[in-house]
Parts: sequence; C-alpha cells; structure tokens
Amino acid sequence: MTQTASRTQAFDFLSKTPPFDRLSEDRRRRLLDNVTFLRYRIGQQVLIRTQMPAQVSLIFEGQVRVLGYDERMKRDMSLRVVGPGEMLGWVSLVRDKPCETAIASSETVCITLSAEDFLACLNEEPEFAQAVREHPSLTEVFELAGCELSRRADTSSNLKELCFQMWETAEAIELTPGMVAPRLDAARIWLLSRGNLGESKIGDQVTPAQIPTTLNESLRLIGLKWPSERRAEQIAAANLAGKDDLTGIADDEIIGGDVGGAITPVAPADLTTINAAPEQPPERDILAPPEEYPYIRGSGQIGAPLACYQMLAKYLRLSFRKDAVRKLLQQQVQSKGEVSLYGFGTIAPTLRMNAQLATVPTSSFGRVKAPAIIRWRQSFAVVYRNTPKGATIAIPETGVQTISSEELAQVHPEQVEVLLLQPPNGEQNEKFSIWWFLPSLLKYRKVLIEVFISSFFLQLFGLANPLLTQVIIDKVLGQRSIETLNVLGVFMIGVALFESLLGGLRTYLFVDTTNRIDLSLGSEVIDHLFRLPLSYFDNRRVGDIAGRVNELANIRQFVTGTALTVVLDAVFSVIYIAVMLSYSVQLTFVALITVPFFTALILFVSPIVRRLLLKRAERYADTQSYLVETLNGMQTVKAQNIELTSRWNWYERYARFMNAGFRTILTNTAAGSIAGFMNSLSSLLLLWFGAYQVLENNLTLGQLIAFRIISGNVTGALLRFVSVWQSFQEVSMSIERLRDILNSEPESNDADRLNIPLPPVQGHVKFDNVSFRFNPSGPLNVANVSAEFPVGSFVGIVGESGSGKSTTMKLLQRLYAPEGGRIQVDGYDISKVELYSLRRQVGVVLQDTLLFNNTVKANIALNNPEATDDDIIRGAKVAAAHDFIMTLPQGYNTIVGERGASLSGGQRQRIAIARTVLQNPRLLILDEATSALDYNLESLVCQNLVEEFKGRTVFFITHRLPTVQNADIIMMMDLGSVIEQGKHKELMAQKGRYYCLYQQQESQL
Repeated sequence: MTQTASRTQAFDFLSKTPPFDRLSEDRRRRLLDNVTFLRYRIGQQVLIRTQMPAQVSLIFEGQVRVLGYDERMKRDMSLRVVGPGEMLGWVSLVRDKPCETAIASSETVCITLSAEDFLACLNEEPEFAQAVREHPSLTEVFELAGCELSRRADTSSNLKELCFQMWETAEAIELTPGMVAPRLDAARIWLLSRGNLGESKIGDQVTPAQIPTTLNESLRLIGLKWPSERRAEQIAAANLAGKDDLTGIADDEIIGGDVGGAITPVAPADLTTINAAPEQPPERDILAPPEEYPYIRGSGQIGAPLACYQMLAKYLRLSFRKDAVRKLLQQQVQSKGEVSLYGFGTIAPTLRMNAQLATVPTSSFGRVKAPAIIRWRQSFAVVYRNTPKGATIAIPETGVQTISSEELAQVHPEQVEVLLLQPPNGEQNEKFSIWWFLPSLLKYRKVLIEVFISSFFLQLFGLANPLLTQVIIDKVLGQRSIETLNVLGVFMIGVALFESLLGGLRTYLFVDTTNRIDLSLGSEVIDHLFRLPLSYFDNRRVGDIAGRVNELANIRQFVTGTALTVVLDAVFSVIYIAVMLSYSVQLTFVALITVPFFTALILFVSPIVRRLLLKRAERYADTQSYLVETLNGMQTVKAQNIELTSRWNWYERYARFMNAGFRTILTNTAAGSIAGFMNSLSSLLLLWFGAYQVLENNLTLGQLIAFRIISGNVTGALLRFVSVWQSFQEVSMSIERLRDILNSEPESNDADRLNIPLPPVQGHVKFDNVSFRFNPSGPLNVANVSAEFPVGSFVGIVGESGSGKSTTMKLLQRLYAPEGGRIQVDGYDISKVELYSLRRQVGVVLQDTLLFNNTVKANIALNNPEATDDDIIRGAKVAAAHDFIMTLPQGYNTIVGERGASLSGGQRQRIAIARTVLQNPRLLILDEATSALDYNLESLVCQNLVEEFKGRTVFFITHRLPTVQNADIIMMMDLGSVIEQGKHKELMAQKGRYYCLYQQQESQL
C-alpha cells in the first residue's frame, strides 16, 4: 500500500462501511494483510457478467456504473452509478452464478479482497453474513424480474422502472440443508435465485408447496411485491412514450441502497502511486477446477459432508449413491446432533474405502498421504494433494484452493485431526496370491527403484576391493611404489565412506517404505478379517487366526527384501562370472563346478522343508490358542484349582511345537552344512588349480587373489539361493495360511452394498417361518419360527438354555443367514437391505460384553467417542451405573482393566447397557444383559430402559420370568420353536410350559 492509501486508511474505511462494520475488529485487521488497492481508468471494466469474479471490490474513491442484462431485449442496460462505500462482486459469489457488469465512470480506486477471504467472512462472521445474504442486489432483482416478464411474455413493461419499484421492498431468504422451510409471504412472488429445486431453474417462480419440509440443498429465494395491474399499465404507457426516468433517477446520479452503500467521499488519493488494475478482471476458476480435483458445492450439517463424499467418489471414480449417504448423514445428525470426522469414517465403507482417524502434529501434516478429510474452520475439506509446503483442498462452501503450511497452522495451530482414506485396490475377484502385493509395490515403485539402484551401486563398489587388491599386489608391492600405495589407500577409504553413506540412505528409504507398505497391507487384511461372517470365527481358534494374520509380515519381508536380494544376486552373478571369464575360462569352470550340486540339493530338500514348516505352523497355532484360552479363563483355572493340569497341557503342546521346530532346524542345518562344504570345496579347488596357473605364469598372484574374492561372491550368492529357496517355501506356506482369510467371502459384498439402505427403523418386526442350523447335517437350532411384533413393543423372550433364544436374535442382526423363511423390519426383508444400514440401528447388550483396558468413560463412549460428559452420565444413570462409578477411585476416569477385570459381573453389564443407551439405537436387543444383577437392581434397570426406549421395540432375553411379566409380548421357546406367546396373564391362564416354569421360579424366591 502507498502512503496515500495506507493500512490505517483502509482499516478506518472498512470500520465505517457496511457490511464490514459488522466484522470483528480482529477479522478486519486480518483482512488488511490480504486487501489490495487497485486503480481503474475511465471506461475500464471492473466486473463482467459472464465471468465469476475472483475478488470483491469496495469503492474507495471514484464512481462505477452498474449495468443489468435485459433478457427480453438481449442487451445491457445502465442501472445506476455508485460511489465510495459500494461493494461490487458479492452477489455473484453469494448466488454462485456470475451476474454483474460494472464499468468505471471516472478514475476509480477500489479496495479488493479475494473471493476466498470474502466467503470465509460469510461462513465465520454471522452478523456480516446476515447483512449480506438477507439483502437482495439491484442486479439480482433486475435479472429475476426480467425472467418473470419473459415468462409472462411481457415486452411492453419498463423493466428498469419495475426493478427500482420492487428493489426497495424486496426480501431475500437463504435456505440451508437440514433447516425447516419457513412460511413465505403470500403477498410476494418468490423467484429462485440460487440452487436446485426439482425442475425449477433460476428465475422461476417458487410456491410454498414446492419446498420440501426439510431441505437437502441450499436455496436462495427473492420475494418481490409485484405492482398492481393498473400501475403496470401506467409503466407500460410511460415506456411507450419514451420516458425512461419515471423514478426520477438519472443514469449518472450516485445512489446507494445495495450492500455497502454510498458514504461520504474520502480525501482524494494520489492515483499515480496505486497499482493499475489488470485490463481484464480476474476470473475465479472455481467453477471449472482441474479435472483431477472435482468440486461440488454444499453447505450445512448435511450438505457439506455430502458434497465431500461426492467429490471423493468422483475423484476416485467410485460409484456413489447420494440418497443412501444422505440418509446415513441424517441419521447421524438425528442421533448425535452433528456429523463428526468419526461419523465420516463410519460412512467410508459405503464407498468401499478404508478409513482411519488420526491426530498428527501440524508440523508433520505434510507427510499425510492424500486423499483425506480434515476439519476446516466450521466445515470440512477434502485433501486432494499434500506436500510439506502446502496442500490442495476442496471446501464445499468455497471451492478448490491451495493452502500453504502457514495457512494450515492458522486454522490448526498445534495438531490436525485427519481422516485417512485408503481407496479400494480395484476388484478383488482374484484369489489371493503373491501378486496381491503388486498394487502396494507399484504405489511405492519410485522409492523401491531408488533402493534397488543404491543396492546396485553398493554391489558394484564391491568389485573395487578385489580389483584394487590385485593392483596393490602386482604393481605396488612388485615395484615398491609408496606414492601409488598412498593414493590407492585414500581411494579405498573414500569408496568405503561412500558405501557407508549410500548404505545408510538405502536403509532409511527401505525401512520407511516397508513400514508404509506394512501399515497399508495390514490395515487391508484386518479390515477384511473384521468383515468376515461370524461363522468364520466360530470354526477357528483365536490363536490360529492371529497366527495367520502374522504371516503377512513374512510375505512382505520376502517380497520387498529377499526378492530384492535374489534379483541383485542374479544380476551380479552374471557380472561376476563375466569378469571371471576375462581372467581365466578354466578357473571359472572350476569355480562353478559345484553349481549342479547346489541345484540338486535345493530340489531334494525343498519338499521336506515345506512339510516341516506346515507342521510347525500348526503346532504353533495350537500352542498359542491354548495359551490364549487359558489366560482368558484364568479365574476359572484358579477357582477350579487346575493350574497344574493347565500347565501340563500347555507343556505338551509346546513340546510338540519345539519338536516340529527342531526337525525343521535340523533339516535346514543339514542342507546348510552340505552347501557350506560344497562352497569350501569350490574354494579349495580354485586355490589348487589357481596355484598351477600362477606357477605357469598364466596368472599373476594379484589376479589369483582378485579372482578368488570375486568367485567367493558368486558362491556366496549360491549359498544365499539355498537360504532363499527355503524362505520361499516358508512364504508359500504363509500364503496358503493367509489365503484362508483373504479368500473367504465377507458378509457384506459388492452386491449387498448395492442393496437399498434400511430407512430409519420404526420397530415393526416379523419372523416368517424362519429356520436355521449351525451344522449342515445337524438338527435345526431355530425351527420354523413365526412371530410378529408391532412398533414400540417390549418383547420378553424366555426359555431354557439351548432353546434358541439368542440364536433367533442373531438372525435378526444378520450375524447368520437363515436356512429358510425371512425376517422383515418395517416391511423390509432384512436380507435385501444393505447390511450395515441395519446394524447401525440395532443396539445389542450381551451377557458377557467385552470391556477394554481403558477408562469407564471411554468404554461407555465406545460407539460415540465424541459424546459429551452429560450424555455419558445420562447413559450411566439409565443403566443404574452412575452411583457405583462415582465410588470408584477415579470415578469415570478409572481404568477397568483387561476385559473389565477390576469390576464385578453386574458392574460390567451396567456399563455395557450404558454404552448401548449412548448409541441411541432404533431397536434394542438385551441378551441376558441383566443376568448378573440382583432382582431389585434388575427391575430398576428394566424400568429405566422401558422409559428410555418408549416407542421403540425392545427384545429382552432372560431366564427370570418375573422380570418380563409386564412385557407387551412374551415369547416362550423350546428346542428352537415358539411354543407359547402372549401376555403374562394369558400365558398363566393357559397353564402350559410358561406357567410351570414361572411357578417353579416363584417357589424358589
């Protein structure tokens, strides 16, 4: 800024100019860092109607003529001349549609600020936004009124006259997603100025009936008081008489009334010291961002997150079901009040993406891999590209922009919460094999190539040692040249130093890259494992599954490490053999005479090692499974006094594992010893025949020593081939074991994801002749169950152990698929809706719910990590847990221990109930969830749950019949079938199985 147009002048001008006087003082001072003074000559264009402005201009000095476009006449029309204090360009940004033309009428100075800064003020300064958004622009009214006249086929009315008449009383309404549509003034006609509303386009009339009760898109409506027919005729007559100044306003008269408005002119500035504005007004390219960075506008609690997902889907070329994602977002807003980054992550699988929530220091954000989602001021942003210097982000409200690391630090001073997104690796239809790793390797191919090149040069430098040794022996020692020795010594030290530096760099690159690959692949394996059906885990031991997952590290080590060594050994073996041939063909033949024996050894030992490795892996899984089971049941072990028996059983299994491992090591050692003997034999034969060559003057002593060193590298590579082949056998076995996980079909496949999402559950549940069995050849565990429960029912499910109560509820959650029949929720067959749209709305409390080694507070908020303390306390009070929690040493911050070991069974159950209450499900299943509570406490919890979930369907499984005697429906089960059903009094009157069991329990109380 110049002396005549200083920061002080700009600050004072903004402070007294509407709407900038509504900004906080801090915001105005921050704007000063980015505003610019520009000088416009007479006749220069400030705004062009067909271009989205890249900046907002506030007239500081001079005059600007504002023009409107008459759609009927297809020409521009002068509307008015504006002076200092008038803001230009704002309405195009608010409407997200260029619509303004402005030309300097005199030498003019404008204070300009970028469109991004202006939009940021709109989003973050409520008073400023209200002053801007609720004020119609004259240009906007002119355009919309012209559209209305065109619709009426009215070519005689004076558009300018009409415009000025209606602009004074015009009203603007901004409607954002999620808000309830307001009542529209019936005395006005309402025209659409921004947004999409069915088939309506910009300028069309909008009626209240067209506006949905709850909005999904942002809209801007302009309400105009259209003149009476008599007044319209007068205007038309005046127009025919050639009078254009019915308002009494001349074209060159300075008037105010738009956003900003005329203020007292400031002292004239020295125009020669202010930078001239560019000949063409800068155009904002936000409407046409680069193809690789798509932009979709959105705002509001639902609109902004929805736009982020649309941009991600377009960017990654993924199928996107807008309606399904919108419903999920609406459910989150209804249950939690807002959409958080955690909520974003729960929806990511809908797009077949893996999501991981992380918090990183702002200084390290440049290392975060895109795409990702971050919080950006009051909204969200998609990170398309990220470097240590800055990032390219898409903000739904403002567009795609590049931010520097300094700008990021202003928004996130210390740390950034980021949702890391991993796109799907194409279609996973192929069976798992070593090629499954190829996409991850290709992703880091640049670094891996660098590692390979550095390894190549390190191997190449390995040739320097034998060659220099030859020169020293033959030339230096023979000629007693001290100077040459010193030069060669310094050169050898330099080579060694360079090897060390290059080796350190290679190790850093390699370790960093392999860690990233491990993290990516490990995440993919675990994600697939967690999506397998429950039946997969029913048929396998925990230790066996854990062992299979751990095989991933062995395979990755082979692919990125051992395979690299094999390639380098193969390449340099050829190079070394070529160098050896240049020395002596006969000696080369002697050195390689043991190669056929190495090959025969590998072919003979490989199948033996493979069988032994497989047996060792099975023994290890057996040992680990037993150890995990014993540790998890340590209370039972001690209570039953079976420590000695358990230790003997573990020892027996561990001995079998060690025996299998010993046989494997013995076989490998035998093979290694034979290979070592052949290596030594090759070296001895080489020395023997090499000595003959030296004595016959066919070789010098230095050449023999150099040849022996080089041939040692070749035979060393052959020895490594033996080891590598054994590693390959291990990897083959690891692939087979890991294949069991990755080739298993997940419970929600691509076809399921394409199913319609289940709408918000009301609670009408119907079982229609449902059957199921765990063992295909065994009896039915659920046999032809038919039952129907209306909305809001409290259903008690009772019966003896093994009667099928829990299994029936597992079918309702789709943990298992029924063998026959179907289950409907609100008339929807649950097998034909998207799986997780069902489970997200069903809350389940099990008899032995898992608690993690964390605080009570964290365990309650497990399903809703961003829950407030008040919400957590409310959930605990419903579960009758608040009082006992407050007696713990640190209250809600008390660590509960692994699996909640520091709590009693009843306390664990109440924390689990509180967790489910906080989840706020639409349908609740309590599976023996109060079995560890005494009768009075159980009654209190049940009463609280009935009140909390009033109007929602609750299934309560219990053995205690008195607990559910007030239930709306009681279902008695036996051997997988429903044998009685009704209210308590009805079942007691029948004097059947329920009556007998109830009487039996009553007599025991």
